[in-house]
Amino acid sequence: MEFSASIWADLVSLWMILSWSPVFKRNVGWTLRHFENDHLACARIRSKMKLNCVRLRKQTARAFWAPVLCLALVASASGSSAESGDFSTKHARPVRPQASLERINSRAEFDQLARVYYRGRFQALPHVMFVVDRRSHDRVYYINSRAYQFHKDFVNATYLSLERGRAFYDNNYLKSDRRFILGTIAYHQAVDKFAFEFWEGDRITAELLAECYSALRRSFYAPVFFKPTSKPHQEIADALNNAAPSSARVSLLNLDVSAESQYQPLNLGSGIGQLRIIERLTPDIVIDRNQIVIFKEVPVHLTPLSGIITTQPASPLSHANMLAKSWAIPSATIKDADLLFKQLEGKYVRLEVRENDYSLAPADPREVDARNREWVKRGDLVTPRAELSYAELTDLSRQRAKDARRFGAKSANLGEVNHARLPGMVVPRGFTIPFHYYQEFIRRNRLEERIAAAVEEDRFVHDPRYRKTRLAEIRQWIERGEHDPVFQNKVLSKVHREYAGLGLFARSSTNAEDLPNFSGAGLYSTVPNVRTDDQLMDAIKTVWASIWNYEAYEARESFGMNHFGVYPAVLIQEGIDADSAGVAITTDPFNLAESRANGGAVYVNAKRGLGIKVVEGRRVAEQVIYRPGTRTIQVLTRSDEDTMLAFDEHGGVKEVTIEKKRRVLTDEMVRRLARASIQIKRVFGGRNQDIEWLYRGGQLYIVQSRPYIQGD
Repeated sequence: MEFSASIWADLVSLWMILSWSPVFKRNVGWTLRHFENDHLACARIRSKMKLNCVRLRKQTARAFWAPVLCLALVASASGSSAESGDFSTKHARPVRPQASLERINSRAEFDQLARVYYRGRFQALPHVMFVVDRRSHDRVYYINSRAYQFHKDFVNATYLSLERGRAFYDNNYLKSDRRFILGTIAYHQAVDKFAFEFWEGDRITAELLAECYSALRRSFYAPVFFKPTSKPHQEIADALNNAAPSSARVSLLNLDVSAESQYQPLNLGSGIGQLRIIERLTPDIVIDRNQIVIFKEVPVHLTPLSGIITTQPASPLSHANMLAKSWAIPSATIKDADLLFKQLEGKYVRLEVRENDYSLAPADPREVDARNREWVKRGDLVTPRAELSYAELTDLSRQRAKDARRFGAKSANLGEVNHARLPGMVVPRGFTIPFHYYQEFIRRNRLEERIAAAVEEDRFVHDPRYRKTRLAEIRQWIERGEHDPVFQNKVLSKVHREYAGLGLFARSSTNAEDLPNFSGAGLYSTVPNVRTDDQLMDAIKTVWASIWNYEAYEARESFGMNHFGVYPAVLIQEGIDADSAGVAITTDPFNLAESRANGGAVYVNAKRGLGIKVVEGRRVAEQVIYRPGTRTIQVLTRSDEDTMLAFDEHGGVKEVTIEKKRRVLTDEMVRRLARASIQIKRVFGGRNQDIEWLYRGGQLYIVQSRPYIQGD
């Protein structure tokens, strides 16, 4: 191995430093920084320096040993490198892969970031996602596409934006005044060219296309072409080129996956489902997971389904096809599929997508029955535990986590936190109505068979819009039901005796939450600040009815849960009219790997007043990350809201005007909350927690702690 001149110069410096020990520690960091261009030498010398530094400090003859040590280090690094023949990383410190690059200067850098999804018919198609940040003068982020599946994952993890869900897609795919331009650049081996493309549903404009093209040309080492993935994109590119001077025209790459192509396999596989044809997917259209859908227009959003067919040519890198791969369902482009298979709409079909051809034909009834039985079987297997014989109204102070089988995980976990008596926080008083009373109520009002008949209707199973309507009717049946007078007297007597004059929260706590691979967060209802007897008894029925919320039913159905094994308890808890409230998560939800690597983090999401807006996600909150390892606070967003929710003296909540620019939490409040969150995490064996909290008069209150599942 040959050392560069700078390496030899640094070894001489090292000799002098070791000989002049009083300044050794101060200069070690400076010396090591100069070895970064020779990674193996740096790693070898770094490890040996740390070991020998401790020994040499105990010796008095440092000047004598310094030259011997340096020669030994040179020989060791040189010998090891000679054996490996290259810069081996066997003993080097692992290097965390970069999240992105602002420029790609070579094919090697492209390959470093690229992932390859498709082989066979499409051969290898290495591709890299990119983000053009228009707010930062068209700064380009070439994303490590092995580390991030979608653009939103990268944007969230790097705090460029904290938007999620539909807000992210609407603002960055549908609007012309968007902040980000999101696309993918791929290497097309057949023509030996790089081309960038957008998602087919992206409503890109000619101005945005030109802006993106200019940004990529400045930051990519090779010529780039634009590959239209839809007819509108082709028309926009043509219009741009017709109006622009030759120097500003976009170079187009039109591969032979044209409108003349009759068939294009996108994700190989087979599936059984009810065939449906959708002209254009709008927000009010609900797709069932039991359906195979022919889309005449490439969809913008998708929920799980059994197969995808598009009638227009689609890119293998399309968002819809990415989802098809992750759901392991067949996906293909079949020209005029809506006309070819119109007679099969509404019937069960079997779709097979193969390398060179496909089949779409009526499914064998035996196959359909077998598949449906498998789904039913899966539901029967996932029946949450419930102890229905327990009938005591039980204070939080007497509950532990193991009591989830009686009260649900939300209530039982809060009882566990209360039992821990952690300093610096208070769990508001409360008691829980166990599962037993929901079952008694349903039987008393003769709703059991009525609900079963409704959800077993053929139309209920196969028509999502009808299902949504019927579920609303089921909730009304429950809300109109009558309480057992003995039960009502038991609840009201306890409230009058122990909670007289207080506003109470009626919180849901079911056995269908916080299960392995199923969070259930946000699916069921909570009623705030109930004041009167009638309000309280109605609130109990509202919470019970919420297990038949449409979103809750769909989530359980997709997971494969037995709906008739789901039971709600109701936590009746003293309400606190909060100064500020929100959520704390004992990790960085935008970048879990970074959080683990840097000693952990606590994410805080806060609003003034009650935390309902935070939990429901209706407004932008104050968001900060606290890092215990460095005791630093990173502000992600500040809330500039001019109203907050507070208790209404007549019950419920009201919106009141507040000072707009005041911070929600001081640094000290963030640190107190972070310390409390870490203590709660320890109570649950070190598992990350999703914690609901509030401050009132400087006192910190904890009102929920549940396991944090990424994606909640």
